[in-house]
This record gives sequence, C-alpha cells and structure tokens, in this order.
Amino acid sequence: MFWSKYFIPTLKETPVGTEAVSHQLSLRAGLVNMLTSGVYSYLPLGLRVLKRIEAIIREEMNAAGAHELFLPVLQPIELWKTTGRDKTLAEIMITFEDKKGRTLCLGPTHEEVITDLVKNYVQSYRQLPVTLYQIQTKFRDELRTRYGIVRACEFIMKDAYSFDRDIEGLKKNYQLMYDAYVRIFKRCGLNVIIAEADSGAMGGDVSHEFLVPAAIGEDAVVKCLSCDFGGAVKSNQAQGDACPKCKSGKLAKQVAIELGHVFQLGLKYSSAQQALFLDEDGKQKPIVMGCYGIGVSRLIAAVIETNNDANGIIWPKEVAPFDVEILPLQVSDQESLELTKQYYRDLEKAGFSVLIDDRDESAGRKFNDADLIGIPFRITIGKRTLKEGKVEVKNRRTGETLTIAKDEAIKQLIASLRN
Repeated sequence: MFWSKYFIPTLKETPVGTEAVSHQLSLRAGLVNMLTSGVYSYLPLGLRVLKRIEAIIREEMNAAGAHELFLPVLQPIELWKTTGRDKTLAEIMITFEDKKGRTLCLGPTHEEVITDLVKNYVQSYRQLPVTLYQIQTKFRDELRTRYGIVRACEFIMKDAYSFDRDIEGLKKNYQLMYDAYVRIFKRCGLNVIIAEADSGAMGGDVSHEFLVPAAIGEDAVVKCLSCDFGGAVKSNQAQGDACPKCKSGKLAKQVAIELGHVFQLGLKYSSAQQALFLDEDGKQKPIVMGCYGIGVSRLIAAVIETNNDANGIIWPKEVAPFDVEILPLQVSDQESLELTKQYYRDLEKAGFSVLIDDRDESAGRKFNDADLIGIPFRITIGKRTLKEGKVEVKNRRTGETLTIAKDEAIKQLIASLRN
C-alpha cells in the first residue's frame, strides 16, 4: 500500500476541545473523524485496526464454541416491554415511530431480540447448550459523550449469549467466555484487571468486569505493586494497604476503563419472554442464560491510552494497521525505489502487511508521521546508508534503531515480527 494513494489525513496540531490522549491521537493519526458529538466515522487506517481487533475476537469466540450471527438494529418496543427494560433503559434508548405507527428503537443491546429468536427454534434439551454472538453497532442516547469513541452514541460491540438447560451448564459456558476474554485482551496488548461487579439493569446474580487502568477511566480499581492482584475497590481498602494475595505488596488505587462485562443472567429474560424447553421428562423449563459483552470500538481507545509516547501511538503488533512501514527518503532515487519494492514483495509474501511512504515530503515530516501512526517497525532507505549497502530498521516500541546490511534486513525483520 502506497501512502500517496491511501487516505491518511494526519494532523500536526492537537484538535481543540479534546481531553483524552486516545481521542487526540486517533484524530491526529487519521483513524477517525467526528461527524457530531458522540458520532464518528472510521477512516481507512482506523478501520484496519478495528478489523484486526474483530478478527481476534472472532478467533477466540469461535474457539470457545460460539457461533456468529447478525441481529437487527431496529427493534419493536413491545419486545422490551416484556422485560420492563423499556422503562429501565428509557433515558438512553433512541425511539421513534415509523410510517405504520409502530414504535421502534435503535438497539442499545440485544438480550430481548436474541431470546425471542432462540425461543422460536429451541424447544428440547437436545438442542442445548448453544452460544451465539455478533459484532454489531449499538445506539445509546448518552447525555454526556466523553473521550471520543470511549463513550459515544453510536459504537461497535461484541455481544454473546449462552443458552443452557441448567445452572451447571451456564457456569461451564461462563468460564469458557471468561477465559476467552482473558485471551482476547492479552492479544490486544492490554493488561486487564478482572473484578466482581454489580449486574445492574442486565440482571443475574454473578458478573465480572474486565478493566484496564487508564487516566480517563470512570471506574475505580486497586492493583498490587508487587504481584498480579487487582480488583474492584472495596469499602475497607485504602491506598497503601497490604495486598491480600502476596501480603508483602502495597495496593495502589487507579481509575480504569471498562472493556468487557460478563453476566450469569439466569432466568430473567427466558422467564419473561417464555423461552422454554422440554427436559428428558417432558417438563417445560425456562432456558438458563448468560450474556457476554466487549466494547469493540472502545478497545481502540484503550489500546492507544496504554500504548503511546510523546510522538504518537505505539501499536501492539496484533492490532496494528500495518506490520511494517517502508520509508524511502528520496523517492526519486531509482535504487531506493527498487529496494523498496523488493522489500514490499518479500514482506507481503511472508504474510505481513506493508505501508510505503512514497510521498515527496521532507524526512522530518515523514518521520513524524511514522511515529504518530505507530506502525511497529520502520525501514528507512536513504542514499547515504544505501551507498554503504545498509538500511535502518526502527522498533517503534523500544525506539531502538539498527543499521543492517540491506540483504539481511528483511530476514532479521521477519524473525522479529514472528517472535
């Protein structure tokens, strides 16, 4: 991919009115564009990040035995009245009347819809368990949108739902989803804290939140400075208390962003909506449900919040928009151009995505933009080093720059990428 033929509208200055680092950098790096408060367009670079995060989620959800579907955004309000959540979530629901006089809402979540679907197809214990998930746009009329895509009116979410015959089956599926979440966040380069949580309007007796410490967080957590212990702040905990796990470490209070939430819903929705099945004895029972959500678009902001420096974004390699950037300093130099194309072919053949900055811009502008968009590795090809048969390879995360023989550069870089 050539920069000159792509669409990466980078900004030199920090946009006015932005507080969060992730908001500032996502705008400056040309990842997103604000249409109006709480509503964002994903530009090509941002969409590539989004798709890579979605791919990680799909891989882990599929591996855990879940099956993907896609549910409607438009939902009849009558469905919500069966559970009473038309009133519980009234403040954030976006509702309207269509030309037929029906009251509809733009789905803020999909528990009612998925329960209605499953009850029409699952009638026997032989059809259970089943876990279904989607990656879908949600709509919530947030009174206070904040920090760009962290709290928006239109956002992308992965929501999954498990359906079991009994509580033991629910616990098994709950653990499968819990473990999948741990893997998803780790692959996205995030060190999460898992905390027991209040189920709130979702319902159920057991739930856990997955949070990552960040300056713009709206939740409070404690983390041990010596071991891996972390969790929600309890009323009897204070800054500097001894860690309940390792005993020797001290607890530090931090604010954190909620990235995911899992719930053992139990019978709340199946009972209200009459989602029933026949057991071995021919008796009707309500299906036992679980619910599992991840803020997909919010993950982008969380990754940037925890992976940046004064120069820009530092993408973890699994979610980076490209794996390597090749930066020829003199785009009119034939030898530099030929080597750039050869490197591109070699890296693409090895399965890596490459961005070539072929713009006729100053070296300073190109270096600054490279650090801003944060691609993990950069190869700089300049006439001076090329005369010595060498190129420069920079690791964006460590800042280390190595001068390597041009014939060895790709071999060494591929080894680093695969490590």
